[in-house]
Amino acid sequence: METAVKTTWAIDPTHSEIQFKVKHLVISTVTGSFKQFEGTVETEGEDFSTAQIRFSADIASLDTNQEQRDQHLRSADFFDAETYPKLTFVSTGIEKTGEDSYKVTGDFTIKGVTKPIVLTAEYGGSMVDFYGNHKAGFEISGKINRKDFGLTWHAVTEAGGVVVADEVKLVINVQVAKQ
Repeated sequence: METAVKTTWAIDPTHSEIQFKVKHLVISTVTGSFKQFEGTVETEGEDFSTAQIRFSADIASLDTNQEQRDQHLRSADFFDAETYPKLTFVSTGIEKTGEDSYKVTGDFTIKGVTKPIVLTAEYGGSMVDFYGNHKAGFEISGKINRKDFGLTWHAVTEAGGVVVADEVKLVINVQVAKQ
């Protein structure tokens, strides 16, 4: 039995978004994103259930639309971008859960702490663009507890409310291009 040819796909940053959402003061949600990131997906042939995923984002590129908050998030209180300039994800397994859905497990590293996480991926389809590039799209979601990764800064309002929730939602839309 011959093995399928390895195919490498690279994340197309101009058609991808890496976002996170966290409750602020319990009543509203702050959405942030990483503007600088890269990643590859290696598959056997074009079978995404065989995918090996590697991803990293630059902490300094974090953006929540509020410069003061962004600086606080990059500081040692939160991500400590100077000491830990990147967050990374490396897949450890992929399970097809439906026609176009997958469960992706992997090691997520923030601030030097690595923990296993589970993500849900919805395959949006593939096509060849105007320039002849073969592209595929995915919508990926998951949740982490920020405190598991050493993001432990905590404040309480005068009324006793939590300023930043522990649960962080990950919302990722990626387009990958066959290399």
